[in-house]
Amino acid sequence: MTDGQPHRVRLAGTELSYPCAEDDTLLRAAQRAGLGFPYECNVGSCGNCKFELLEGDVATAWPDAPGLSDKDRQRKRHLGCQSRPLGDCVIKLRPTERYQPPHRPQRVWATLTARRDITRDIAEFHFALDSAVPFEPGQYALVTLPGVAGPRAYSMSNTEPGDWHFQVRQVPGGGGSAALFALQPNARVGVDGPYGMAWLRRDSPRDLLCLAGGSGLAPMVSIARGAMAEPRLGDRQLHFLYGGRTPADLCGQDMLAALPGYGKRLHWRGFVSTPPPAGSAFEMAFLHDAALSLHGPKLKDMEIYFAGPAAMTTAVQRMLLDAQVPPDQMHFDQFY
Repeated sequence: MTDGQPHRVRLAGTELSYPCAEDDTLLRAAQRAGLGFPYECNVGSCGNCKFELLEGDVATAWPDAPGLSDKDRQRKRHLGCQSRPLGDCVIKLRPTERYQPPHRPQRVWATLTARRDITRDIAEFHFALDSAVPFEPGQYALVTLPGVAGPRAYSMSNTEPGDWHFQVRQVPGGGGSAALFALQPNARVGVDGPYGMAWLRRDSPRDLLCLAGGSGLAPMVSIARGAMAEPRLGDRQLHFLYGGRTPADLCGQDMLAALPGYGKRLHWRGFVSTPPPAGSAFEMAFLHDAALSLHGPKLKDMEIYFAGPAAMTTAVQRMLLDAQVPPDQMHFDQFY
């Protein structure tokens, strides 16, 4: 902005308003102000952050974002995660307590300090933040990478506020992961967060079940680390199931084995979706089938977290609904 002053966004029919800089989005600025602006993916695909523009003008970063239909556009609906204000605005939106951030997101710079390979196509990247930003285990950040249009969403795998660790799969043809894997030590990136609602519920009286596939490992490892360090969870059990195509894709056991309570309160099991070699210690099963087989009726009494490829999370969600697990005990963030 030329004058350095943020624009004002007012919620129609309420006394609520909040500041939004011209280089920020309406969604993220609302989160920074502590308002429960609904969202899920934060990158234009899910459509959960729709609002109706009643007064003012906005710029749209992704005009063809799949989260909006042609009918939405005709009705002056926009996506909060893709809209920047060009002046003061009035919008029609119903904020909800569920989306109020446990920690208000911040935009900071970060330096790449370390990288280590986890599997043949997943690596962990360590970034030191210029200023510490707290987050809840299971949350994610938006990372701005050099030469990449738009931020990429990556979940933190650790729990420390001053260093954020991301476990990312290198996707063939993926511009974001290619740029991340090409970074050299001491490279600088912009990070914005934390975001997401699939964070560790510390006051839950229930045992925990974490289901992960691919780079969905990161938020589940963060939840396990947070849970094992949380006195309020007492002797609650945490079952961690990881799924991959082959034994070479399985990971996470070493990270959990380093935590207190491993083998007593904390349990890891790996499953593959293709026939394993003869004599392999790993079982063949899709993750949703494995969870149902192992825990069956007990699922209704568990706090369940899951992350991974879209097909996996869709199958898990369908299985949990069929098993009559209450929706408020299922925690996942929609990524596309």
